[in-house]
Amino acid sequence: MNEKIICKEKVRVAIGLCVKNAEETVKEALRSILRQDYPYELMEIIIVDGNSKDKTLEIIKNELKNSDVESRIFTENKGLGYARELVVKNAKGKYIVWVDSDMILPKDFVKKQVEFMENNLNVGIAKGKYAFIEENSLVANLENAAFLVAFHGKNGEDPFPLGTSGCIYRIKAIRQAGGFDENICGVGEDMDAEYRVRAMGWRLRLSPAIFYEKRRRTWRSLWNEYFWHGKGAANLYRKNKRTLLYSPKVFPLASIINIFLKTLKAYKMLVRKEVLLLPFHYAFKRLAWSIGFIKGRLGKGNQS
Repeated sequence: MNEKIICKEKVRVAIGLCVKNAEETVKEALRSILRQDYPYELMEIIIVDGNSKDKTLEIIKNELKNSDVESRIFTENKGLGYARELVVKNAKGKYIVWVDSDMILPKDFVKKQVEFMENNLNVGIAKGKYAFIEENSLVANLENAAFLVAFHGKNGEDPFPLGTSGCIYRIKAIRQAGGFDENICGVGEDMDAEYRVRAMGWRLRLSPAIFYEKRRRTWRSLWNEYFWHGKGAANLYRKNKRTLLYSPKVFPLASIINIFLKTLKAYKMLVRKEVLLLPFHYAFKRLAWSIGFIKGRLGKGNQS
């Protein structure tokens, strides 16, 4: 479907941007949204700020000040589930494209996502594919390489959690599934929503659109991120064990073999010696996730 058809049919799309203390990356993310070649009159930006303590909101307001794109800003202090549901409740269009504060979009990203959904009417959620972005950090480059390889060549139905970053949601599908769980204050709101959208009969797919994502730059920040994800998974486990069907497992043999195969694939794609550290990188993340999951199961709860 070309752009003229999209304009004729007036396919309206909301850009959902949930942020918190993101002053280092949000400007670049927002500028990539405002550079989209999708018709501005068919876009709206819905921003939900999680009570940021830095200059995140100031930066956002300055960037939107002279923009022709309709935008609305909400604030909340209840967590990601509540924040994403705010977007769902206020979106006026047919789709929501989720953008994280550390993402960078090529200018045709929204157009390609909408085209994919318009041509696949049984798809409820479609995720774009990660592309490699060079960063001055070994940790960030390893994480970028891992995501690049994980999604490279995948075209079928979701074999793993899609998450929200780089995803387009059909509003009809997410509302039919009951929206996001507002009681999920940390991570896991996306896996929970995906499970319910899939249970309603909608398909989950990968689209041809690509995007870039800035990554954690230190081992400590990477550990904290996956520890947080593990604690979030523990809360999902309490709610519905089936939501973790595709979540990371704790060092199964198949996963170990798989990561070595992915390491070889990453080296062939990028020709970078540093990617040979991917097995260590994988083990480090899985350990952090596992400890977080165990602590969450012991009743420590989720991080906000």
